[in-house]
Amino acid sequence: MYKSDFLNELYIRGFIYQSSDIENLDSIMKKQSITGYIGFDSTSDSLHVGSLTQLMLLHWLEYYGHKSIALMGGGTTLVGDPSGKDKSRQIMLKKQINQNIKKIESTFKNFIDVNNKSKIINNYNWLSKINYIDFLRDTGKKITINKMLTFESVKSRLDREQPLTFLEFNYMLLQAYDYLYLNENFDCILQMGGSDQWGNIISGIDLIKKTNNKNAFAITSPLINNSDGTKMGKTEKGAVWLDGNKLNDYDFFQFWRNVHDNDVTRFLKLFTKLNIKEINKLSKLKSNEINEAKKILAYEVTKMCRGIKSANKALEISKNIFDKNIIDERINSIEIKINKIKSNNFNIIDALSSLNLVKSRSDAKRIIKSNGVKINDTLIDKESFSLIKYYKNNDKLKISVGKKKIGILKLSK
Repeated sequence: MYKSDFLNELYIRGFIYQSSDIENLDSIMKKQSITGYIGFDSTSDSLHVGSLTQLMLLHWLEYYGHKSIALMGGGTTLVGDPSGKDKSRQIMLKKQINQNIKKIESTFKNFIDVNNKSKIINNYNWLSKINYIDFLRDTGKKITINKMLTFESVKSRLDREQPLTFLEFNYMLLQAYDYLYLNENFDCILQMGGSDQWGNIISGIDLIKKTNNKNAFAITSPLINNSDGTKMGKTEKGAVWLDGNKLNDYDFFQFWRNVHDNDVTRFLKLFTKLNIKEINKLSKLKSNEINEAKKILAYEVTKMCRGIKSANKALEISKNIFDKNIIDERINSIEIKINKIKSNNFNIIDALSSLNLVKSRSDAKRIIKSNGVKINDTLIDKESFSLIKYYKNNDKLKISVGKKKIGILKLSK
């Protein structure tokens, strides 16, 4: 247990994987407010749930009276972070990076108060002004290649004989310089991040010590995998985006509603603001009762990431479909002409593919033959893929694959 509320909260919830001189940091945070930061990639126009751990770290830091900085990598994204990658990132244009940053900024507002205590800062503001020769003389001489080669992000690439460009090697110097810049200009003494960023963060601490003889600190969180070993936030449809324009509220809600039973308690601790006593009560639910905990998880995470209106909407849709057996048109749907069905130019395979309920057409056939597809809660005839007998007296067909995937086929004349 720690003296400071912030570190104590992190410890109880399972956020701390690695740390530097945490006892000293704990003493400082017990006595005074500090500033801490986390860097975020700008390679996409939305963050996904893989960034949710870091967003929650910023939230808890601010919650306990400290200042959070969300550092957007407008400058470093132009170089590309080699951490956890088997190959070099594609070089992006500055215009696209700026557009991505503008869209991502709205996500931070759900986690920290950027208009008051906390900030969103773009490292392009200072990295773009660096004189390269001066940078090498002042910064490059303080970071050794010997140490950089020991970092896992570099070592793993070299061990697999994957190319690591000099451009990417510079990324570590730039991230270390970011920490120095924020330390000098914003009195920032804590950098947090995923465990794959440990080497980069430690380089920044060393640079601060060598440059100004000041102490700085590091905390990394574990990289989150599902209990089955798969990467957190990856589905058959792709990444689980935090931006509602890239993934609708219902599908986001259902992602959390359908997590593995073994992940529920851990995810409640990491990704919700529910107090630990309540989470401990929910963790005791077993068998079918654990579905209630999953609903709470889905609601709380959706509320945190999308707002209470989105959470209420997603919950209402879920209840309509699964509890009240009401066809709710707000879920995934397509419209098709009845004549196409009558002429057999559109069958159940086409419907499953168009609604993105299956990986492929062959996957659709396999699921149908194993009695995994229903239309309006009636098991589809596995001997025929035709929809002719299912559309009569219905202007909407609810198509479900298993218990989790549902789409609506709207019929028109």
